[in-house]
Amino acid sequence: MSFDFIQSALVARKKQGLLRKRQVVESAQGPIIEVNGQHYLNFSSNDYLAMRRSTVVAQAWVDGVSELGGGSGASPLVTGYTYVHQALEEYLAEELGREKVLLFNSGFAANQAICQALFGANKTKQSGQIIADKLIHASFIDGAQACDAQLSRFKHNDLNHLQSLLDKTSADSDVLVATESVFSMDGDQAPISDILTFTQAFSAWLMVDDAHGFGVLGETGLGVVEQHKLSQQQLPVLMATFGKAIGTAGAFVAGSSELIDYLVNFARHYIYSTAMPAAQAYATLACLQSNKRLENKIILHQRIELFKQLAEQAGINLMPSDSAIQPVLIGCADKALLVSEKLKNLGLWVSAIRYPTVPKNTDRLRITITAGHDENDIQALIDGLQLVLQKSPEVNL
Repeated sequence: MSFDFIQSALVARKKQGLLRKRQVVESAQGPIIEVNGQHYLNFSSNDYLAMRRSTVVAQAWVDGVSELGGGSGASPLVTGYTYVHQALEEYLAEELGREKVLLFNSGFAANQAICQALFGANKTKQSGQIIADKLIHASFIDGAQACDAQLSRFKHNDLNHLQSLLDKTSADSDVLVATESVFSMDGDQAPISDILTFTQAFSAWLMVDDAHGFGVLGETGLGVVEQHKLSQQQLPVLMATFGKAIGTAGAFVAGSSELIDYLVNFARHYIYSTAMPAAQAYATLACLQSNKRLENKIILHQRIELFKQLAEQAGINLMPSDSAIQPVLIGCADKALLVSEKLKNLGLWVSAIRYPTVPKNTDRLRITITAGHDENDIQALIDGLQLVLQKSPEVNL
């Protein structure tokens, strides 16, 4: 029977306690979500700056739809590219000190486009190599595995391993070293300055996925470029998203005019996809230009520090992170689910992240702090974690 593996794969995943299911969010007001008629404090959102439902973004969406409609109607190379898309690209290029920027519908598409365009049929050299951090986003790994490059992965933030892999590269090979600014599951940051030393020494290109850093890193939230004062020459390929701290959706790639023009001509994920709605670009630009975003950035970092201080006082062990992502290592898929369910019974929505999203035996709670949480929300989370992690015999961590 054709495709009979589907049923067996689902049965096996269920037996392993790893079957994924979606939850319908019935309403979301501030940090409160409603699921199945119950209300929870949400500590699983990537809306770090609480801009998704801000009046700034909401009003811009309304104005954008009113003026430009709900969709783009075509690919960007047909009639889907409007003056609003152009304005957003030019604003980002100016603020980031890049020659050009190209918009994508998602970070997944952008990462795959980078790999498949740079290491596709149009490259001039016969060999190409991608060296990526072990914990970089799955979207990038999938793109790297699907292109013509030889893929190597260095141990997470391990500079010695990175150097050993670079030592094996060919002098005439195109080499791309890829990492994230803030890692999505661990919340820690890449040693960008040290990695830059290696890429320059080996004449490799550095690419940073700034999905979880853009909007929160740097003095004004412009991400890894601002945080480390990276020139276009130092960081030839930058990818970042709008669906997290910026509160809208979509992504962009920033770099030289030649790189962006090349992607326009050879990145199939861009060429053959309907452009993001102009209203979405309009709302994204409004958020980026908003003082509210900057105010919320300050609040976010205050809430992160408060959570870390209270967790330490309460004896709650956190994985090392100074970002909005504050994981609690559980180490067992079943126990991670159990802890998550017990927290939900207390009105706290904290997602359990399990293998294969994270490596085996590193199953965890992925807590995300946002500017939408007040001090009482943070205290409620600490109280709930104490009760479940320290006073529940069946958890037994």
